[in-house]
Amino acid sequence: MDAPADVIRRAASPRLARLISSISFYRERGLGLAAFRHAAPLALPLLVNLGTPFRIALGHQPDRADAQPSFAAGLFPGPVVIESDGRAECVQVDFTPLGAYRFFGGAVPDLTARMVGLDDILGRDGENLRARVADAVGWQRRFEIVEDFVRRRAVHEPSPAVAFALETLWRGAGAVRIADIASDIGWSRKHLTRRFHNEIGVAPKTLAQMLRFHRACALARTDGTGGWAAIAADAGYADQAHLARDFRIFSGETPTGWAARLDVVDPRLMRDGGG
Repeated sequence: MDAPADVIRRAASPRLARLISSISFYRERGLGLAAFRHAAPLALPLLVNLGTPFRIALGHQPDRADAQPSFAAGLFPGPVVIESDGRAECVQVDFTPLGAYRFFGGAVPDLTARMVGLDDILGRDGENLRARVADAVGWQRRFEIVEDFVRRRAVHEPSPAVAFALETLWRGAGAVRIADIASDIGWSRKHLTRRFHNEIGVAPKTLAQMLRFHRACALARTDGTGGWAAIAADAGYADQAHLARDFRIFSGETPTGWAARLDVVDPRLMRDGGG
């Protein structure tokens, strides 16, 4: 049976490796998405629309009012729900958090928990980018246009202290005390929180919670044999109740509901108090 969509994804070229995690081309073949769900994604997308706009909603089911043409978006600590009509087509860049700051600069907080049209966030350059990508022949040429556009605009330098804080959180999968990071930098926790929010778009505590949640998801996919209690402990949660709370916040589901939707087959993850 033919695939419902063409999906071509590649890693960033070496010159953009620290700015973007991937760039992808997506084209549907008549079968759209129905309530497709991303849970608290850690990438910040820039999407150049070439077909029917996706319907994308933050934290709820989308409707017609949620149709999104070309846009950029920031971090959102919750479920992102996507629908399409089978005629969607786009090129998407997924920025790393620091890459987003290098590209958008001080506008990053304006994107948090929002989707902003390319012309609103990038002005005429955003309009021209969409036109150039639409006129290009083939996904390879489209990738080249978008990568060159990103490289030329990525001129903002994040502060070394915020970069250090982000890398420390990422390396520890969120299981790091914010006060300890602030102390290592020589800042107060309040000052770190303000500067971090200004460059990353969320507070360090929020990002730590998102990272810890994704760590728990990865453990459930790869090693769920100890059940949810073991996953909670391995991911750095105080207890299983805190894990269940974060699943409801970030995915909009209970842990067992999340496992059922993704066909995680270990029977321990379908019980064991995961709701």
